[in-house]
Amino acid sequence: MVEPIRELIPTSAPTTPTAPAFRSTWLAKLGRLVARRPGWILGIAISALLVLGFVASGAMSSFVLSRWEVPGTESVAAQDELTERFGTGTANVILLVEATGGSVDDPSVEREAMAVSADLADESRVAEVWSYWSNGRDPSMRSDDAGSAVVLAHVAGDATSAREVIAGLIPAYTVHGEAIEVRVAGGEAASTQISEQAALDFVRAELIILPLMFVLLLIIYRRLSFALLTLGVGVFAVVGALAGLRALTGVTEIASFAANITLVMGIGLGVDYSLFVISRFREALGAGRSVPEALAETLDTAGRTVIFSGLTVAAAMSMLFVLPYDFLRSFAWAGVLTVLTTGIGAIVVLPAALALIGARMARRGSTPPAPRPVEAGRWYRLGRRVMDRPLAWGGIALISLIALAAPAAGVQIGVPDDRVLPPGHSVRDTYDELRAGFSAEPNDALQVVNTGPAVAPQDIVEYATELSTVDGIVQVNSPAGVFADGTRIATAPDRLDQADGQRLEAVPSRAALDAGVPTELVHQVRSLDSPFTEQVVGGDPAELVDFRDALMERLPLAGVLILMVTFVLLFLFSGSLLIPLKAVLLNMVSIAVMFAVLTVVFQNGLFADLLGFTPIGTLDPAFPILMFCVVYGLSMDYEVFMVSRIREEYDRTGDNRQAVLLGLQRSAPLITAAAVTLAVSFAVYASGEVMYLKMIGIGTAVAILVDATIIRGVLVPAAMRLGGSANWYLPPWLNRIFGRLRLRES
Repeated sequence: MVEPIRELIPTSAPTTPTAPAFRSTWLAKLGRLVARRPGWILGIAISALLVLGFVASGAMSSFVLSRWEVPGTESVAAQDELTERFGTGTANVILLVEATGGSVDDPSVEREAMAVSADLADESRVAEVWSYWSNGRDPSMRSDDAGSAVVLAHVAGDATSAREVIAGLIPAYTVHGEAIEVRVAGGEAASTQISEQAALDFVRAELIILPLMFVLLLIIYRRLSFALLTLGVGVFAVVGALAGLRALTGVTEIASFAANITLVMGIGLGVDYSLFVISRFREALGAGRSVPEALAETLDTAGRTVIFSGLTVAAAMSMLFVLPYDFLRSFAWAGVLTVLTTGIGAIVVLPAALALIGARMARRGSTPPAPRPVEAGRWYRLGRRVMDRPLAWGGIALISLIALAAPAAGVQIGVPDDRVLPPGHSVRDTYDELRAGFSAEPNDALQVVNTGPAVAPQDIVEYATELSTVDGIVQVNSPAGVFADGTRIATAPDRLDQADGQRLEAVPSRAALDAGVPTELVHQVRSLDSPFTEQVVGGDPAELVDFRDALMERLPLAGVLILMVTFVLLFLFSGSLLIPLKAVLLNMVSIAVMFAVLTVVFQNGLFADLLGFTPIGTLDPAFPILMFCVVYGLSMDYEVFMVSRIREEYDRTGDNRQAVLLGLQRSAPLITAAAVTLAVSFAVYASGEVMYLKMIGIGTAVAILVDATIIRGVLVPAAMRLGGSANWYLPPWLNRIFGRLRLRES
């Protein structure tokens, strides 16, 4: 439950004598400097915001779209060969041609379809067009009932430029002729509509989230100025990070979705850090400190916590740099820059505004209501019950969370497709017809390219014959003919002429691709004995397999690095070995619960009708990985804030139990307030039409709430009670290191 901060600490400066000056550290000195020159600092911040806003205004146009490609892999090499030697590539445009009456073999249907194909071939940037009719009535390109057939095309260029072209082709080639009806599909067409809808969903969600967050902040603070300042820090963070991302586009590619991550994290961290700083400032004023000394104490305590929390969040997001995909690395840049700009806003710009507000509060001289005794707080009382029976409370909570997390073991990694969109979008509806009517996937053919010396036609015949018998391959198109089930069924298509080299197309069945990631199929094709001394195998299925293999190869390293880095940082902050270990383990519990929600809901389809999406039996790996980084960083954010208050009390009293109870009561209300605000905001994304945003919204909201309530309110005090004095034990040599390098508050 969100408790108004005014119930926890005084809302204005009391008339009691001023408390003694706070100690001098560089952060305390920064607080006093800000208090002396708040107007100058705010003026500089506003000027910087205007400049950054100008730079950020052009950010979206400088970002790029991405494909599932990993540089250096075999599938990318195959695509390069197709482009350079054959002037083509894998099909990224599908025209579904449906006969309005009769069969696609009717002369009138063929005449109109060939005219549409010719128009498509004349479009700029369209490198190649082939169809059921131009390929000698290729059976893999015709529906099972002969009522539909496909025209395939390759639009050259990177993902951004290709999708710009395809966005214009979708309306232009949605044709209603006398004998045919034509609709557009294809991977790039689907990505185009997904990106457009996601942008609309995101803007609509933000129009709801910002006013909703403002209302929640008003409830928490009971003060308009503090609510506005908190949102202001978030805006400063977002604008600054977007400007930084635009600058980075000069040296690296930044994916367009990085802007969405910047907005989500900037507002979220802005709320967290502002809550911590404002609450500590009000607490210091309530203790009788002057405004300069209150800011000195605030920055030396909450400011230090913000800096350390930023380091942990940045470390979590930096894990994505290890992964072999520019799309995910863009998220890392977005996360690191957002942490940096949010930190500047929270420990420089926000304190300057607080200096002005605090001065006005002090001049009013109003006497605040006496704060409630800490021991009367609900979190103190809950913590006391938990610490009285830590095994019972902790055991029940842990077993419950493990049971909730169990479905995460069944997660299946796949690739997103058009079903990310709900029915009603043209590309989704076209693909539904393709899935229902076609048993082969000619647009997803595996491309086998000979990169060595040419071989004799008979060698190609033997190879194509054997390749056509591989389970999951329905047809092989080769320069020596078309083969199916070990038999030659047609002459070679003209488009596979050997003038520029030798290549084959292995057309998979729809069933082979619908089963999930076609790892076995791709590996079988690649391992089959070939007459080519050198070859590469590409195509969309191979790109997916290469992406997944590279991702799975790097994930363990990335996971180990993030755990090690956050363990070391938390050790330097807490002066403990047991507390960082506990934090890492408990954070992984909340992550597991999140993955269980993703598995049960978005993979297996629980509540799919209610939420309005189509489950496909697998999860796209990119967004769960991103969610892991965000949730892990936010969990560590809350951990740092709670540990800082516990350690502060332990240093003061030396009593582990009392330190935990006091630290819990002083930190949990703020953590809960921040968590509820963020969870409600994330949950709004579930109202969008694109499944990605639903997944991010619901999964992240559940993980945040579990972490801020069950884990922080029950498991942390239970574990701290069981740890006892061991919580704070360090070997002498480590204690010396900690004494020199410590980052904690007190």
